[in-house]
Amino acid sequence: MSFTIRKALPQDFEAAHQLIRELAEYENAAEEVELTLEDFTQDGTANPPAFHLHVAVNQNEQVIGMALYYVIYSTWKGQIVYLDDLVVTKDYRRSGLGTQLLSEVIKFARERRARQLRWHVLDWNEPAINLYKKIGVKIESEWDTCKMTLAQMDNYEGL
Repeated sequence: MSFTIRKALPQDFEAAHQLIRELAEYENAAEEVELTLEDFTQDGTANPPAFHLHVAVNQNEQVIGMALYYVIYSTWKGQIVYLDDLVVTKDYRRSGLGTQLLSEVIKFARERRARQLRWHVLDWNEPAINLYKKIGVKIESEWDTCKMTLAQMDNYEGL
């Protein structure tokens, strides 16, 4: 299988948005996707962009994978690169594409002198967990993710 990894171009956003929907379906959470293609494109092409996006394309320039990430800041570590999603379309899984996309994010983190690269993985996603363990990633179980929806923030009145 032949593919190329590159920074996303504006014309890639529609296919990347479709990959996000494909991932949500894989994770049994399709109804959770609120992000519109318009907002995704606007956020990704803003100056500065809200996120960085690398895509993998096949020989026909069809988007077959993506890595979406951004910089956050930690009071303990300093700069951290947060990998929000790494997605490879079904036909290209187990081709090494995911590892190569992750390598691009690691390269970016090194260039930024980030002290850490961080992401989440679902506890039932064994193929991803096995890949991460194979490359030496520490998977922490002592931290729980906290989320507050837009509706919850809008209704928040303090304590």
